[in-house]
Amino acid sequence: MIPALGLVAGLVIGIMLSPDVPLWLQPYLPIAVIAALDAVFGAVRAVLDGIFDDKVFVVSFLSNVLVASFIVFLGDQLGVGSQLSTGVVVVLGLRIFSNVASIRRHLFHA
Repeated sequence: MIPALGLVAGLVIGIMLSPDVPLWLQPYLPIAVIAALDAVFGAVRAVLDGIFDDKVFVVSFLSNVLVASFIVFLGDQLGVGSQLSTGVVVVLGLRIFSNVASIRRHLFHA
């Protein structure tokens, strides 16, 4: 449950501080958030399955954010940033919903 608590704490801090996002970072922030959410929901699922490893979580969190942001950056450089952004959102969205479905099954059908 540490990942879920970290997510809640991060949301509360972000809402309270209301930071300004630099203009150059704005196209990448939504993708980075979705990638981070994928890692967090994957971690919650792993906790419920009894296979959570904090090192795997940290590596998954950072690599998801970096790879997703790099894909969008590459798309921007090639002139197809919105298409690659859509692709990243679809893939990570599917993973998030799959993890949420597994979490729901684990919690309500145990």
